[in-house]
Amino acid sequence: MKAIELIKIIDDLIPKKLALKNDKIGYLSSNINDVNVEKIKIVMDLYPDDDLNSNENELFITHHYPLFMPKTPTYVIHSNWDIITGGANDALAKALNLKILDIFDKDTGIGRICKSQLKFKEFLNLVSKKLSINQINVVKPLNDDTILDKIAIVSGFGLSNIEYVKLAKEKNLKLILSGDLIHNVAMLGVDLDICLVDVNHHKSEIPGLIELYNIISTILETELIIHDIPYKTINFKD
Repeated sequence: MKAIELIKIIDDLIPKKLALKNDKIGYLSSNINDVNVEKIKIVMDLYPDDDLNSNENELFITHHYPLFMPKTPTYVIHSNWDIITGGANDALAKALNLKILDIFDKDTGIGRICKSQLKFKEFLNLVSKKLSINQINVVKPLNDDTILDKIAIVSGFGLSNIEYVKLAKEKNLKLILSGDLIHNVAMLGVDLDICLVDVNHHKSEIPGLIELYNIISTILETELIIHDIPYKTINFKD
């Protein structure tokens, strides 16, 4: 399939117009009219080794914009995938057995307000199991028996955005679950007395990457490549 035909199909399924302003998305390589694609590889992040080991007539679909210019034709689907119905945020909700009630940030379409039948401690155990994580950072933990009838989730970067904590407080949500927790956001969580659950940026986006594979694989032969997080946690004993 010609790259230009493939990209048109993808754009119809996941419109670029949904993306946030100034978000880096779309086709990176040149000669889109001349490129023939026989196989698609889907990755969260494109590494140099991925690019070096690619074969002729392959195309990468990445969620994050590469930090280098790849030699292999590459297409980036980012915030438009976070926002679209059925995309990354909906996939995260589904993975955590959450019922979606509404959009979290109505101005952008980012995030979801959800409901769980589980108590707080039960929910954390489910999150650990479903997202395959052994470490969860929590600000202002709720009582173990608190029912999570109204919470927010944001796939990826939500806990680096101080405005999202304010928004969760305004909407009277019990907690916000996302990744990328930074210090001033954690402090605001303490000040506003709202629970923040940091599940890691990368891990929170894996359900969305799997769902993206499920969609793209109906178009052409597709391989899903799930890399591990790009760092190691080193634990020291006293």
